[in-house]
Amino acid sequence: MNDQQDNLPAERSTHEVEADPIANPGLPAHTWRPTDVDPRAEKRAERQVSLLFGLSAICTLGFIVAYFALGIGEGGDTVLGLGASTVALGLFMSGAFLFIGIGVIQWARKLMSDHEITEQRHGAASPPEDRQETLAALSAGLEDSGIGRRPLVRNSLLGAVALLGLPAVVLLRDLGPTPGQVADSGEPGAGLDNTIWTRGMRVARDVIGTPVRPSDMELGDLINAEPEAIFETDENGEPLIEGAELQVVKSKAAVILVRMEPDEIIPGPGRENWSVDGIVCYSKICTHVGCPISLYERTTHHLLCPCHQSTFDLSDAGKVIFGPAARALPQLPIMVDDEGYLVARSGFTEPVGPSFWERDSE
Repeated sequence: MNDQQDNLPAERSTHEVEADPIANPGLPAHTWRPTDVDPRAEKRAERQVSLLFGLSAICTLGFIVAYFALGIGEGGDTVLGLGASTVALGLFMSGAFLFIGIGVIQWARKLMSDHEITEQRHGAASPPEDRQETLAALSAGLEDSGIGRRPLVRNSLLGAVALLGLPAVVLLRDLGPTPGQVADSGEPGAGLDNTIWTRGMRVARDVIGTPVRPSDMELGDLINAEPEAIFETDENGEPLIEGAELQVVKSKAAVILVRMEPDEIIPGPGRENWSVDGIVCYSKICTHVGCPISLYERTTHHLLCPCHQSTFDLSDAGKVIFGPAARALPQLPIMVDDEGYLVARSGFTEPVGPSFWERDSE
């Protein structure tokens, strides 16, 4: 140590520095930084670090503004031939992290205590005394960092880091529209409560889309089916429902048809006319976590979900007889139209699939 130590603030000169384990390790004479001996340089460095943290906060807010203000896709804003939204989001997010990183580095270089510490290597298992010394060293490190006596640096850092959580919340919007937005979109079967099934819509075989007559099914048969509407096309042969909308519709409207002896069916209250000649129709979506199910045991009329082994009795209103599912399998009421095809008597009377937070019926 040189004679400049006498000029240090009181809190810096009170630290006890242990003797080096090696008398002369060959280190050059220690030179104090300007911020160690000049209060004005110290304050200037403190303002610089706080400014860097403030710039990080501004970049975070810029990210949020750019997310909502700049258009994407066809007709969206561009800059230098690139999507303006992508460029702005990337620059602002990079700046938010970059300025925090630079600020922390400047804080460590100019404001944290400038002590050279050496330590002899010891065994992996530390004795209790060493652990206590470690805790004491951590406490000393916190004190040396000056975070307690530098509220400007501390508060600006906390503010910048706290704001970094906002982009993550904003980006949740990209996961898709909210249930309320979907329900108000006017798309067929929109919303968690609804499917595309309506009265008179034919039941069609999955994949090929051909409608089903009762005479097409033998006892014990199971047919995977969908509403005929998803196979409809316009005058040019183009599908009326396609893309992501088609996948959403299919994921909720998928059903299974099963035929059994009519006298084996135990209809639920008000479901006396929901079957046709022993043919019943149920949602294909398990009420536990939404797995598609079609593992049918024809002698017991049990339907097994392959994911978690929930088992439903199709002869008894789809009741759960085993497994984690908490609700019976929703049943679609069916009838026969004028041409002899199976059609929906109405849509599902309850939401299909797993439970969700706004579900009213059980």
